[in-house]
Amino acid sequence: MKTKTVLVTALAMALTFGGPAVADSRQDRQITVTGEARVEVAPDLAVITLGVSKEASEASAAMALVSEDMAAVVAELRASGIAPRDLQTQRISLQPVWSKSGSYDSPTERKITGFAASNTLMLRVRDLDQLAAVLDRVLGAGVNQFQGLRFDVQDHASLQDSLRAKAVADAIHKAGLLAEAAGVTLGPVRVITDHNQGGGQPMMAMEMARSAAMPVEAGELAFSHSVQVVFDLLIPDSEQASD
Repeated sequence: MKTKTVLVTALAMALTFGGPAVADSRQDRQITVTGEARVEVAPDLAVITLGVSKEASEASAAMALVSEDMAAVVAELRASGIAPRDLQTQRISLQPVWSKSGSYDSPTERKITGFAASNTLMLRVRDLDQLAAVLDRVLGAGVNQFQGLRFDVQDHASLQDSLRAKAVADAIHKAGLLAEAAGVTLGPVRVITDHNQGGGQPMMAMEMARSAAMPVEAGELAFSHSVQVVFDLLIPDSEQASD
């Protein structure tokens, strides 16, 4: 009775673990490729960071001067057609101004001679034909700090969707070529991994110089996207028959 029990148990274990063991011994037939897409488009948006800075003997006076000039700048921007949603205060600061005489090693103490206040504003210009005129007008209104200008596109979602589709198509094309060159048959997609590479130009510095028509060239922006796709490779009929 014990012998029969042992034989039945051994047979059950063989049936339970035998299938996966055979399947595990068969190597996975897969191919992994990276699909890429790149596009260059003309920008339709400019993002500018500018500011006003003033100095005065008293902190309140410095802040008042900055507030007055910034109010004039904002009014000029709105008169130029910039919507309130495209204006955002980035930073307001107030710092002491120290005398230049004296040093840490000398007995003469440095003193606070005044205060420097600043207000930084970020704005979006959606009509690039008006960009040079907007810059010229804010300079006249009191802007004395430019921290940068960059170009962008307004509809990122549609652009990224187009790039994703092109990247997947590129992956399928590459996988098909590789499979054909290797003499194998490409199977269904197993895994897709999305990689957003972004794009656009970095922030560009601007010189503080007033002109009747400040020259600004938008050029083109380059955006790219990539995906990693894993495909199955179909098992030949001859190997399936031998299994």
